[in-house]
Amino acid sequence: MISRRGFLTGAATVIGAGAVSRAGAAVLPEAASNGDAKTNPPPLPPNGRTFHPVVTLNGWSAPWRMKDGWKEFHLVAEPVIREIAPGMYAKLWGYNGSSPGPTIEVVEGDKVRMFVTNKLPEQTTMHWHGQRLANGMDGIAGLTQPPIPVGKTWVYEFEASRPGTFMYHPHADEMVQMAMGMMGFWVTHPKDSQQFRVDRDFVFLLNAYDIAPGSSTPQTNTMLDFNLWTFNSRAYPGIDPLVCRQGDRVRIRVGNLTMTNHPIHMHGHTFEVTGTDGGWVSKSARWPEVTTDIAVGQMRAIEFDATALGDWTLHCHKAHHTMNAMGHTVPNMIGVDQSGIIEKINQLVPSYMSMGEHGGAMNGMAMPLPTNTLPMGGGPRAVWRYRNGRHVYDGESA
Repeated sequence: MISRRGFLTGAATVIGAGAVSRAGAAVLPEAASNGDAKTNPPPLPPNGRTFHPVVTLNGWSAPWRMKDGWKEFHLVAEPVIREIAPGMYAKLWGYNGSSPGPTIEVVEGDKVRMFVTNKLPEQTTMHWHGQRLANGMDGIAGLTQPPIPVGKTWVYEFEASRPGTFMYHPHADEMVQMAMGMMGFWVTHPKDSQQFRVDRDFVFLLNAYDIAPGSSTPQTNTMLDFNLWTFNSRAYPGIDPLVCRQGDRVRIRVGNLTMTNHPIHMHGHTFEVTGTDGGWVSKSARWPEVTTDIAVGQMRAIEFDATALGDWTLHCHKAHHTMNAMGHTVPNMIGVDQSGIIEKINQLVPSYMSMGEHGGAMNGMAMPLPTNTLPMGGGPRAVWRYRNGRHVYDGESA
């Protein structure tokens, strides 16, 4: 049996916003907010030990303050509006104005104090996925702590004891809260700033949503039939490029918090798997790949030398994960003679179009869509614009 005393002894503490924590913080650190869906350049460390910051794809890194030897961050769990792609917005839950929340960057050996304020309409917690820490800091509602009530702040304290790549997400009402977009990346840099150094270091999370056409709120009871598979809550054509120079040593860290595995494939280069959420892979144990499968709850870091000039694709090799809003009940009409049928149907439904007898019918279809809905992609990369409140097909390809 876990008593109230057991919850509070040697564990985190619930405080009211602006109150004094048991650790002696006079006031809460400022909670920065950023709703910009573009890739934000990471700030250089203003204080504390030096490190080489990562670049969060279509995201940003959280600021901190140093207080009495502690590196303090303030995360606010709250409803946010996320632009999935130009012309489509989703009503999600996230942190500090964005979903995923800001990337947390610290250095091996840092004493870290995390203030988590709950501005959701329900209770929550914060789990530090992959970290080695005291049991009371693990963030499991009903096991290691009581949930954070609405309007309250919880303080987590631990040492970032090992370098690596980790994630954060709730462990309270997970089915709803994670499906609504509550997650973020955590990077602990090595205390030797030259160790594991590369020229370009990118991070992003794989996440997925089921947002019905014409709506903006995810359906949280969906298990596998998602219709938006995203990189850091962004879908084509809204994902920014990962830009590097020829000859750069490049690292890409990818975490998977969806409900299925993702074989991430890169064109034009061969890479090595150099890290997992369990730690770095020694050089003698690394292996070459062009595709690495990332299971649910896993992280993979890959590295390669950018030797070949060009625009190279990086994508999940599950074909339907690249197509945006999919229709799961559309029949396959390949090989079916539809002579005369379309004309008869058009008399009843003037806008009806057949999927096609010979395939390829999706490439040039310009069907009206509900507001706030991305078109399903297929064949050549069709170019879509958002004009006058609706999607319009330009008839181009890329």
